[in-house]
Amino acid sequence: MRTTDQPAARVEDISDAALVAAESFDLVFSRHVDALYGYVVRRVGLSLAEELTAETFARAFEHRERFVSLQESARPWLYGIATNLIHNKWRAERRQLVAYARAAAMTPLAFDETERADAKIDASASAARVVPTLMDLEPGDRDALLLFAWQDLTYEEIALALGIPAGTVASRINRARRRIKTSLGEHTDTATET
Repeated sequence: MRTTDQPAARVEDISDAALVAAESFDLVFSRHVDALYGYVVRRVGLSLAEELTAETFARAFEHRERFVSLQESARPWLYGIATNLIHNKWRAERRQLVAYARAAAMTPLAFDETERADAKIDASASAARVVPTLMDLEPGDRDALLLFAWQDLTYEEIALALGIPAGTVASRINRARRRIKTSLGEHTDTATET
């Protein structure tokens, strides 16, 4: 029985670790499904996103005893499972990245967007150059970069998701950034020579 001076715990205040321990996986699912689904869509497209998102949660539930309860959030753990499943579907991700490059190259400009036309043209040109570089990155470098850039995970969360030290995450992101910067820089240099 609860006394009147002790407020009831709100579901929002309960950590993922406590929810996993209590086998309240439906609440963990509710908290993270939208963000995880968005990440998977960006990596492999709509055609596989629902399947991989569902499979991520199914595997997480099946292996819930592997969740390290010292972590308050299940987010890195779930992204790690999703990333492993995405690796198994690399061809689909590759097609999605090619589609991004094509879409960036073909984005039409409407007349009412003239004040933003230069920015859109620059972004389209950059995307068309960045996507091939993303495709050529080592899978671990690409995973770390996309978890950081698209999902706003910290280096520590990415380390947990990928099962590697945080220093390795920093190295992978740095290496990926250098490759992309070099790719963009080389294009700029050749464009100014002509």
